[in-house]
Amino acid sequence: MSRPDSGSNFGPRINDRIRITPVRLIDETGTMIGVVETDEARRLAMVAGLDLVEIAADVRPPVCKIMDFGKYKYEQAKKDKQGRKTKTYEMKEVRLGRSMKVDPHDVEIRVQQARRFLLEGHKVQLVASYKGREMAHKEIGAVKLNDAIAKLVDLARLDSPPRFNGKRLSAMLSPDRARIDAYKRKHPTPKPAPTKAEKAAAAKPAGETVTDDGSATATAGETSVKKPKKVTKPKKVTKPKKVVVNADATVATPTSNESAS
Repeated sequence: MSRPDSGSNFGPRINDRIRITPVRLIDETGTMIGVVETDEARRLAMVAGLDLVEIAADVRPPVCKIMDFGKYKYEQAKKDKQGRKTKTYEMKEVRLGRSMKVDPHDVEIRVQQARRFLLEGHKVQLVASYKGREMAHKEIGAVKLNDAIAKLVDLARLDSPPRFNGKRLSAMLSPDRARIDAYKRKHPTPKPAPTKAEKAAAAKPAGETVTDDGSATATAGETSVKKPKKVTKPKKVTKPKKVVVNADATVATPTSNESAS
């Protein structure tokens, strides 16, 4: 639906922001109308209930199209988001070295590097180089290159067989998704060994937090429960026996001499 200009300086010019005249007009069906005055183009957009959008400002006359600008912005944002999600893959060159001087152990390291690239989804170009008189023994480099290819066919397909380009012998491999998936099912990625803190966390009692050094502390908001101290029962006090005195009994009072003695 036709709407007044928002005054934004970002994005294409629409409706009243398009000041130059005339313009080359495309209607809402994609049909080229031709060069018309800008006021007429705006009128046609208003009749259609849509917007007049400048889609090519660098040409003369500028190209404008009748469209739903809100829908256009939504589609553009969707494409941009999808583009950010799409992972880009590259062609990785793996050099096996000089055909006659490279060590077999070094070749194995290069092969493992190529495997890593293929598992990440990249194409790999294997290259063996020659120098001087080594060109008289081309088969040596070819054997090493073919051995490397044989160690990669479980992950890749051979796009370009070994061929010479000057003093370089190269072959191109592309990752094969089906083979890579089968390889990953057969060789699952091992889980990393648990850290000291993770081991302590698995064994910690409820209400405690394990720090990086493996020590346990009480979790915030929770109180640690202490075991009650053992209460010692008081010793039983033996009551003294009650002595009954006979009222008729005569108690002898000691004399002064007896007291002195």
